[in-house]
Amino acid sequence: MRSDPRFSALSPSIWARPVLGICVALACASMATAQAQPGADQPGATPSLGEVEVRQLRDEGDYATRDVLPLSHDVIDTDAKGGEQGRTLGEALQDLPNVSVRDAPARLAVGAASSSFARDGNTGINIRGLGGNRVLMTVDGVRLPRSYVSRSAIFDREYLSLEQFKRIEVIRGPASALYGSDGMAGVVNFVTYDPLDFLLDESGKPTKTVGGRLATGWSEDDNGYSLAGTVAGRASDSVQWLLSANRRTSHAMQTMGRNDEPNANRTTANPQHDGDTAVLGKLVVQPSRLQRHVLTLERTERNSTVDLLSSRAPRPSKPGDVLNEDSRYEGTRERLSWDARYELGTAWADQLRTVVGVQHTDSRRVGTSDLFSGTHRVRDNFYGERAWQVGARAEKLLRHGDWTHRLTYGADYVRSNIRNLYDGLAPLPPEQFPFKRFPDTRETATALYLQDESVIGDWTLTPGLRLDHFAVDVTSQEGYFPPSKVPGKSLSGSAASPKLGVLYRATPAWSVYGQYAAGFRPPEAGQLNDQFEYLAPPSTRVIIQPNPDLKPEKSHGFEVGVRGRLENLSLDVAAFTNRYSNLIVDAEFVREVGNERQFQAVNIPRARIHGFEVKGRYDWGRVAGGRLVNTFAFGMARGTNSDSGKPINSIDPALLMVGLRYDTAQWGFSADVRHHAAKKAKDIDSEAIMAARAGTQFATPAATTLDVGLQWRPRKDVRLNVGVRNLTDRKYWLWPSVYGVAGNSPIRDAYTQAGRSAYVSLVMDF
Repeated sequence: MRSDPRFSALSPSIWARPVLGICVALACASMATAQAQPGADQPGATPSLGEVEVRQLRDEGDYATRDVLPLSHDVIDTDAKGGEQGRTLGEALQDLPNVSVRDAPARLAVGAASSSFARDGNTGINIRGLGGNRVLMTVDGVRLPRSYVSRSAIFDREYLSLEQFKRIEVIRGPASALYGSDGMAGVVNFVTYDPLDFLLDESGKPTKTVGGRLATGWSEDDNGYSLAGTVAGRASDSVQWLLSANRRTSHAMQTMGRNDEPNANRTTANPQHDGDTAVLGKLVVQPSRLQRHVLTLERTERNSTVDLLSSRAPRPSKPGDVLNEDSRYEGTRERLSWDARYELGTAWADQLRTVVGVQHTDSRRVGTSDLFSGTHRVRDNFYGERAWQVGARAEKLLRHGDWTHRLTYGADYVRSNIRNLYDGLAPLPPEQFPFKRFPDTRETATALYLQDESVIGDWTLTPGLRLDHFAVDVTSQEGYFPPSKVPGKSLSGSAASPKLGVLYRATPAWSVYGQYAAGFRPPEAGQLNDQFEYLAPPSTRVIIQPNPDLKPEKSHGFEVGVRGRLENLSLDVAAFTNRYSNLIVDAEFVREVGNERQFQAVNIPRARIHGFEVKGRYDWGRVAGGRLVNTFAFGMARGTNSDSGKPINSIDPALLMVGLRYDTAQWGFSADVRHHAAKKAKDIDSEAIMAARAGTQFATPAATTLDVGLQWRPRKDVRLNVGVRNLTDRKYWLWPSVYGVAGNSPIRDAYTQAGRSAYVSLVMDF
């Protein structure tokens, strides 16, 4: 890719790699000290940190390890996997029923029209048929930035480094009552490591002065290399600290395509180089056993360069034919947060948790094209958020006769300043660079909520209510798509989100539950005021219109389920149905008038999604000197636009997973079989996906894959993992990755998943 001086401000920071080096150096020194002084860590020489550790508040994220609430939840303990966890968010979540992550190859042409099927990277989590910004994503309780799709650019939400998370908590289904509007489809909370996680001795007591981890790995399918280091320590009886850094470099994910031509007929991956860097620092202060304060500083960088060979015309002859095209992306996320927890023991609260967070996010994507006409075209897209949030949550336990009430109540305030800028060279009329797709906007959300977990005998009733007020305020019209036909519009409103859950423990091993939960989500700035217009060859005028009349989305969700916790069997079964009104569809093709094709964000008046899920684990006990365990999961869903009767395209085909784990003292073996059902034509609204283009949407066929892995533990603190993904070298597609690909497309193989590939990783604790 040619050099662009405008990227001087986007070059990777010069301090992230030294921090990783410091972590590695400290880790090596700590391991050497531990070997030289085996008796340095004496229990009698250290205070009992466990006595002063404050118990975490039991919100729905904390409940994820217990079976006390009537909802579907999952906990992915990445630390327990010992380095086996996925490199990407998609791999980490791939075995959860009705959960997927869109992962598509980088083939989006520079200057391509904005669309719902624009493709580039992991563009969002889908839970039970809905994804994007309808899934609330948080890190340590601080909300991640939203995704944004603009013409020729997608800004996703994966500002994450999985090596820094000890646990991923997933709530499947509406969670607006406690989490607010962005939790309409579900919640994914990422929990970072705490210093105490690395200061535990073999007996599980926090007696170490210094501890940490080193990890490195390689994967064949994207030729990716990773290095991560974490060091934690105890400065005094009441102060602990943690410093963690990791770096990963990779190339394009392989496909099963075989056409390597440097033009639009290409089905192999485009040349690509990616780099991800993350740094995490924590300071934990416990002035007494009644309070705990955590100050966290986090920075994540992502950068990618792609040589878009697939954009080149096979035989250039027209002025607009592409001779060369490339793209460069960089995104950064910085977070500073203060998480305080207090044991109060007062009449109004037993515990109190407060979270204050400040987060800055900047994303920029620049694409350059050389055309047959001699034109050098540049498209420079920027999207940024400046957000801060304040939250307070209290908990009080009350007892009245046979009744026990656990009240959870609190308040949230979130404010985000959102900016975008579209710049470049050689604009298409009537473009006038630079301009903004939507005006500078401030989004605010204020909420009060209350939940009562009431227990009497074998029954648990959990009513809850959240009151939200939102505002989308235009702060400046400057630069808003000149010449803007209408000024950007502000919007505000309020909503109440009630919930009611019932759980009955029929026996000590079995329980049944049911839940009703309401949700809502207001329009975003980019949906409300998105405005853009350009002339597409040869003479089509593409118009993206704002929609100031967009209404907030609303939902009503019902779920029933059964849980079994037997000696050898753990089983969860759930059925759900969610009814939606005014679902917002981005950049929907609305009409064609003469040579004009008009797109606009619109409301779907009514929609319904229903489905079924089962997951479980069976422990066979000791077999041939080791422990044998089976895991299984199945999920399926159907969705319908109730007004048109047509299917909702964001629903994934059914997925069945069966896993096997066998562990001895030194060895571990795993095998995972996944069967992806076919996407049937009757479940696709091809017209909505393809808009006015020719062809019908490609329906993915069924496929079964097998992954195997082996872990060797020569010592308790050393784990070597090797494995093979897609062992049978099966050629297959995933539905979220082919959205917008025609069934008769000659380049369908460009969207296949990787074939057989190996991986290896080494993890060392100290």
